[in-house]
Amino acid sequence: MPSAATSKPTATSDKGRRRFTVDALFADSRPRAVGVVDLTTAKEIRLDRIAPDPDQPRRTFDPSKLEELATSIGREGVLQPIAVQYDDARDLYMIIHGERRWRAARAAGLTAIPAIVRDVPGERRLIQQLMENIVRDDLNAVDRAAALRVLKTQLDDAPWETVAEAIGIRRSRLFQLLGTEKLPESAREDIRAGRLSEKQSRALQGLLPGHQEALRAAIVADDLPAAEAMRLARSLRAARLPDDVAAVVAALATLRTQPQSPATTALDEIETLIAALSAAASGSRADRAALSRIADEMGAPAYDRDRLQAEIATLVRTLARTPAREIQPAGSAYASLVALHGALAALLSDH
Repeated sequence: MPSAATSKPTATSDKGRRRFTVDALFADSRPRAVGVVDLTTAKEIRLDRIAPDPDQPRRTFDPSKLEELATSIGREGVLQPIAVQYDDARDLYMIIHGERRWRAARAAGLTAIPAIVRDVPGERRLIQQLMENIVRDDLNAVDRAAALRVLKTQLDDAPWETVAEAIGIRRSRLFQLLGTEKLPESAREDIRAGRLSEKQSRALQGLLPGHQEALRAAIVADDLPAAEAMRLARSLRAARLPDDVAAVVAALATLRTQPQSPATTALDEIETLIAALSAAASGSRADRAALSRIADEMGAPAYDRDRLQAEIATLVRTLARTPAREIQPAGSAYASLVALHGALAALLSDH
């Protein structure tokens, strides 16, 4: 009769016997667990153990939107965890992204918040913060421009093309954002507060300081469309008014009541076509269809290589004869040339 020692089965006594690990014994085998992995980095952290990142790009928080979010969190809780990183020096968890949720949770009276803990190097943290806000279009253009400049420094003063590639935006879009840095402080504050859109602010670029202030005030007061703001900017350049706010305010009152001249209408059509061309560079089917539709409405002929070369040659000859004052920031041709430059940059950077 065999002894108990020889009859006891082991995990290796039979070739066909299935082997189990300790982890397998405690694994969730229910159907809903298929394809699901638990995250060991997900935690619920007390709010007083969390602090904002002092270098994060967002500088402006809309009080009314923050109040709305706090009300929502008070009713439903925090639906999406924030991301944090442990800071040894401060013995705190520093926010990578989700500061609005953290602020709203405090306002709602919560004592803790769900968070995912990550270990991210400094430059990668800024890249993630920028991507989070740029993809959601939830960060104003002025703060984005400042963050892009900081990122350039953190990347050892890398070329702007490298910065654009790092966060996944087109080079032309990056330069549009950086253009807000050239605006007066009053305009930048309006952008931060949401009173002035980045697109509206482009009309101010290149104007004299007094002209910028007068046109900025008009745009904000009446929420002028970007196309109308650009028309007024062109008219101010053509009028060659002195750099006096009062004089420009009076001129704008007159310009806004005047019907558009055929030349002005043609310029608007050109800017519409340039804007559609720049948008179509993204490769979106809808944007390409919109460009084709606008080209049809304007009677643009079909593509012809020889004709394109002839048109480029004509443009070059015209520019060679253009007075320098017309292509400087205060010149009448400046805005259209800048817009054309942006559209070409968008097309060329994606090929």
